[in-house]
Amino acid sequence: MIVYGRNPVREALQGRRRHAVTEIWASGGAAKEPWLAGLPVRAASAEEIEARCGSGAHQGICADAGPYPYAGAAELLALDAPLLMALDQVQDPQNLGSICRTAECAGAAGVVIPERRSAEVTPAVCKASAGAVEHLRVARVRNLADFLGEAAGAGFWSYGASAEGDGRREPVPYDRPDYAGSGVVLVLGSEGSGLRPRVAASCDELIALPLRGRIGSLGVAAAAAALVYEILQKRVDSSS
Repeated sequence: MIVYGRNPVREALQGRRRHAVTEIWASGGAAKEPWLAGLPVRAASAEEIEARCGSGAHQGICADAGPYPYAGAAELLALDAPLLMALDQVQDPQNLGSICRTAECAGAAGVVIPERRSAEVTPAVCKASAGAVEHLRVARVRNLADFLGEAAGAGFWSYGASAEGDGRREPVPYDRPDYAGSGVVLVLGSEGSGLRPRVAASCDELIALPLRGRIGSLGVAAAAAALVYEILQKRVDSSS
């Protein structure tokens, strides 16, 4: 995988793929970045870098970082009361990258995505996450509802973001649950249709953010940021 942009390349050199980075190409001022000191950097023009990474948003640098090292779902469920985020068929790479960046900044332990009909970790996602995916565990699962069942068996509580409920349950206000004392999975639906019925049914509770304007919904990345920081605050408050 050719990652591009200053933050993604720097974080690849510091994160879980640091030993997998085999080549770095840089032009102009990017080649003089202090964090590249002592590393074998190949001089290349901006045009050559764009041709290699396939994007004009490379900021003068790209690197061969090898395949992305996905985590295992069992690895995440074995952690001690972590905060996880699960994405139900989020297909926009920019949304996936933004959510991963928020998750990493908020101290979430990992993000879970389905193997099918979902964005995966690509160079564009690395760029959108500002390199956060190099530190955050991202797991791919065959079936998200089954994963939530496994999480329940491991003592986790799952909260699905749903403004309208699932037909049999109404959502509760996002700040009502305490989110503390156990592992938590925050589940967010796709950009167009939200949570699929079986995924929603697999959640212990459905939660909703208040919508007080004229627009009927938040984008999934914005909703993820608001919810994960509410969960973080509740967990911090309970431990203080």
